[in-house]
Amino acid sequence: MKPNILSQSPLQLRIVDRYLLREVAVGFLAATAVLLLVMVGGAATEMLGKIARGRIPAELLLSLIGLHTVSTLTILVPLAVLLGVLLGYGRLWRDSEMAVLQSSGLDARGMLRPLVWFALPTMLALAVVSFWLGPAADRKAQDLLTRASRSLIVAGLEPGRFVELPGRDGVIYVGEMSGDGTHFKRMFIESERADASSGKTRIDVITATDGFLYHDADGVGRYIALQDGFRVEGKLGEDDYRLMRFKRNDIKLPDAASDDSDVAQKRSAPTSRLWNTPDDPVMRAELHWRLAAPLSVLVLTLLAFPLARSSPREPRYARLLVALLAWLVYYNVLLLGRSWISAGKLAPALGLWWVYVPAIAIAAWLIWSSQRLKAPARKGAAA
Repeated sequence: MKPNILSQSPLQLRIVDRYLLREVAVGFLAATAVLLLVMVGGAATEMLGKIARGRIPAELLLSLIGLHTVSTLTILVPLAVLLGVLLGYGRLWRDSEMAVLQSSGLDARGMLRPLVWFALPTMLALAVVSFWLGPAADRKAQDLLTRASRSLIVAGLEPGRFVELPGRDGVIYVGEMSGDGTHFKRMFIESERADASSGKTRIDVITATDGFLYHDADGVGRYIALQDGFRVEGKLGEDDYRLMRFKRNDIKLPDAASDDSDVAQKRSAPTSRLWNTPDDPVMRAELHWRLAAPLSVLVLTLLAFPLARSSPREPRYARLLVALLAWLVYYNVLLLGRSWISAGKLAPALGLWWVYVPAIAIAAWLIWSSQRLKAPARKGAAA
């Protein structure tokens, strides 16, 4: 006898399960690739702007983009799951393949079964990212930025090589540097800027025998202290240059982009620390936020199942716009709940369950209503 594609052990993938699972996986991978491309492009654009302003060293660009990608997977993957189910199951409905499978005896539970096989491993993988890898990536990024702000070596300054000045036109050169990148000898700085009054280029050349890097009292402002040197400034094409000798001259560097605030530190803290501080509302909010990522995979999978059902004559992306609007509302409500818990306006014990339960109830109602057979229209009485 030939094996029935609809009758096998509940713990074994049937032929139809593998087919439906493949359709969802292809849609999920396509959505993930597009979202990653958009996310990486946005992050690169933002960081290039900070590099141009001298807030981030250019050498850290790729590392920071990679770490940022890991931390944003908690937002990207649930949305990709929603889009993957819509693209996969939506194509089957438009091509009438689902109607054929239904006529073969595949009910709603049979259609949901491949989604369960897809959602559970995705939830487990995303839980690992949300609870461990994501916070570790955030801490690593902050550590890189902090080290860059406290060391000229990490910031890209190499002894014996001319380097472009961050955030302005010019070059900087140092002859020697200490191992930690805070002290240097034989520095040369040349910078140019447009003079607002005359429109000509103003040049500024500074030399120093030695110097060091230090921070302001607030720990944010960065300065280079130059000792025993000369400064020459003037306008190109004119002979009114000024020569000054100084014992010490401090130059302010652009502020680093690192966020060392208390809230940022708590939100990137290890999960074990979040569990051990039940009295801190920010810690409680962050714990519920990390739990939201894997649970959102389940919620959005259930929500996408009825939204993917469409007739062949419906516009191809009509349901997709509705699903994106639903995700936008769902995600913003989660953000609102997170801010309420952090501010003490919502009990941490309630968490974000008041968002999941109604969303699952709505998804269940949509599944039930989409599977219910409509009563045939009654003919009017004969005249």
